[in-house]
Amino acid sequence: MFPKSIEELIECFKKFPGVGQKSAERMVFSVLSDFDVDDVESFTSNMVAVKRDINTCAICNCITDGDLCFVCADKTRDTKSLIVVENSKDVFLLEKMGSFNGCYHVLGGLISPFDDIGPSDIDIDGLIKRVNDVDVKEIIFVTKSGIEADTTVLYIKKLLGDKNIVISKIANGIPVGADMDYIDSLTLESAFRNRKEVLD
Repeated sequence: MFPKSIEELIECFKKFPGVGQKSAERMVFSVLSDFDVDDVESFTSNMVAVKRDINTCAICNCITDGDLCFVCADKTRDTKSLIVVENSKDVFLLEKMGSFNGCYHVLGGLISPFDDIGPSDIDIDGLIKRVNDVDVKEIIFVTKSGIEADTTVLYIKKLLGDKNIVISKIANGIPVGADMDYIDSLTLESAFRNRKEVLD
């Protein structure tokens, strides 16, 4: 029904999460009516730049456009206190709280046998190395609730069993299975303040 270039752009927009046929059509017609050529060229060049220039921090795996992320490059941060998260988005969400001056470690996923994701598929080795290298005293797990998170936490706790480290995870208030993206900052901050030590 649409010209080929419009159909192809609709298919491109449908690749974004939560965007279906109708939303994609609205976005394409918005491009046609509300954007000039310079806007479109800027948009596309920025998308290319993100794919080309963004990589992961050499220390914590958070996304960055340099060798180190903004946290690991900050010499005032407390390296002995680590928050462990599933992905980079969670680091930025937690930084908005403004109440944590430690560092982060991005696992890149959670152990999930049902999805064929084992311990070797996420960066547990990097976390253990950091614990050994900088004498970490506290690890706080900030992840969504659920069996995958619990399995990951307990697995890492077992690996660190001989270390004198306080291992905790955020408290209740986070709905089971809810993505961290959808947690409001007050709920997250309350769960963080009331974190509980992980017991065997």
